[in-house]
Amino acid sequence: MITGSPAEFAAALPVPGKLAGLDVGTKTIGLALCDSGWSFAGPAETIRRSKFTADLEALRSFVEREQVAGLVVGLPLNLDGSDSPRTQSVRAFARNLLALGLPVLLWDERWSTQAVERAMIDADVSRAKRAQAVDMLAAAHILQGAIDALANIAAPE
Repeated sequence: MITGSPAEFAAALPVPGKLAGLDVGTKTIGLALCDSGWSFAGPAETIRRSKFTADLEALRSFVEREQVAGLVVGLPLNLDGSDSPRTQSVRAFARNLLALGLPVLLWDERWSTQAVERAMIDADVSRAKRAQAVDMLAAAHILQGAIDALANIAAPE
């Protein structure tokens, strides 16, 4: 199931548990995890993109290793909220993630990368280190927004 509704997503989760956030780019996929109580999200890893079958296997391994119950995928909308070609690509990617058998929440990520970049610049992180970390930190930013919204709907047990 794919939804943009936190309430539908929460209802579709098979069990309370960890959620994974994905920042899907053309070259990499940033991954983040939250605790099973949905309190905080943190960066996990970055997957270098190749063929979708290899990407899916890397994600399947991550999901199994971390015992993930659901996926939150950042949706890159235009500033006015409309879809772009990139948005359509991420929607197609999310449809393909259904092979993992987990519910998928599409989450507005319009400002995630910029927010993370700004925070790292403010913290005086070097350009090279920013490039290494930006995708998984953006995924954590996306996931944190989603779990904050989910916490207002139904807290896991």
